[in-house]
Parts: sequence; C-alpha cells; structure tokens
Amino acid sequence: MRAELRSRRRHGRSGYLFVAPFMVVFVAMFVAPLAYAAYLSLFRTQLIGGTVFVGLGNYADALKDQHLSAGLLRIIKFFFLQVPLMIVLATVFALIIDSGRVWAPKLYRLAFFVPYAVPAVVASLMWGYLYGPKFGALTNLAADAGLPNPGFLSPEHLLTSIANIVTWEFTGYNMIILYAALRAIPTELYEAAQIDGAGPVRVALTIKLPLLKPALGVIVLFSIIGSFQLFNEPRVLSPTAGAAITPDWTPNLYAYTLAFTDQRMNYSAAVSFLLGVAILVATYVVFGLGRLRRRV
Repeated sequence: MRAELRSRRRHGRSGYLFVAPFMVVFVAMFVAPLAYAAYLSLFRTQLIGGTVFVGLGNYADALKDQHLSAGLLRIIKFFFLQVPLMIVLATVFALIIDSGRVWAPKLYRLAFFVPYAVPAVVASLMWGYLYGPKFGALTNLAADAGLPNPGFLSPEHLLTSIANIVTWEFTGYNMIILYAALRAIPTELYEAAQIDGAGPVRVALTIKLPLLKPALGVIVLFSIIGSFQLFNEPRVLSPTAGAAITPDWTPNLYAYTLAFTDQRMNYSAAVSFLLGVAILVATYVVFGLGRLRRRV
C-alpha cells in the first residue's frame, strides 16, 4: 500500500515537472507584465509632485475620454462592416471546396490560406502601395482610364479600405476552420439526404450550415478580439493616409500613442485594461445571445 502511494506521489511530481516550463514562461511573459501594467495604472506622473498614487483616477478619466470613445465607436463600425462579409466569403469558399465538385481542392485551400501566412505589416505595406493617393497602382489605373482619384485612404473610405485588407488576410484562415468542421460531419447524413432527393444546395442549407454554428461561434469570438486589437494596418498606413488616421483612430493605436509618443505610461495602462474589459463584455454578450437563441 505504501509503495503504491509513493508511486502515485512520484507520478504526480512528474506531472508538475512537465508543466513547469510552460508555467514559468506563462508567468514571466503574461502574468507578470499584466500585474506590472495594473500597478502602473494606479499612478500618475505630474510635473509637480512627481509620480503619485491616484487609485482608479486614470480609469475614471479614461471613461470620460472622448478620444477613446471615438476609437471604440469606430471599431464597432469596423466590426459590423468587415466581419459579416468575411464570414460569408469564408463559408461560401468552405462549402464550395467541401462539395467535391471543384478541380484540385487542395490547391484552392492553399490559395485561400496564403494571405493569412503573409505578416500583417507586409500585407499593409502591399495594400498601401495599391491604395497610394499619388503613385498607387490603383490610382494610376483610374487616371489612365480617365476616372477620378478613388481616394481609398481618404477619411470617407479609409474604414472600408482597411476592412478590405483584414478581409483579404483572414478569410482563408476562417475558411480552414469551417472546412475542418464540414469534414467532421458524418457522411451518413449526406447519404440519407440524397436518398430523400435533396440536391447539393439543399444539403448545404439544411445540413451543413446548421452544423457549422459552433465553428461560426469560434470565428465570431476571434473576430471580436481581432477587431478590438486592430493596430498594424492603421499604423502602417498612417504615413500614406496622412491626417486621415489620427493617433486615436483605434483604441490600440491610442494606447500606443499615449505610451510611446506622449510618455503617459500610467494612463496608457489604464486605457489598455479598459480595452480588455470591453473585449470581455462584448464576448460575453455575443455568447449570451447565442445561448438565449438556442433556448428559444
């Protein structure tokens, strides 16, 4: 009996040893920076008096900050503009490849996924070259055709232009998620539908799409987080777009400007934590609505 207990303890310690490297990296690279940022957010650096403890004062100021609220509103618009289009495209592409009616489906999967493999900075530089208001490729084509300057990076069209970049980057990634979910559907369901006389379109509408709801929920979750974290595209395009991209164009860009341009590290930490809370609330609301819809 004692030997068995010692063996169990030894196996238990071995498990902790296997997990220890991950826990060390997790604490050092995630928990510790978060704790330090939370500590910084409770202080404020002043010209007179130096760094003083203000408690939740930075958070109260951030809640009243019009720059932050404008950036959040812009992100919400971006989400409802970009995410539905991306999900529709990813779903259509996944259904087409899964139908078995296309030649070389592996080639199509690779072609759709390649944009996701391109780093966001490189993709933004590439599209910035195409969007350029003076020497951009699309601008030159419009001029050669006798058309007016498209103004892709103008304040009126900037949100749509960045939404196009993000859609190009992530449609293939989401398509792979949906395609994997489609491949997990039992083939018996398709066979039964074919016996009942259902065609490919009806199979897609009545079998495939309803069973894709869990995968679509994962995509919506990732899209919420990604939208609130929008940074690379506006940051890279800002020299080309000029005044159209302000330092507070997105909450992430605003936090970056506060920290590294204005040197307001404490206030930037508070803004970043509020952004994290906003992501949690948005995620909770979306999943709450999903649970409510399933009950109804």
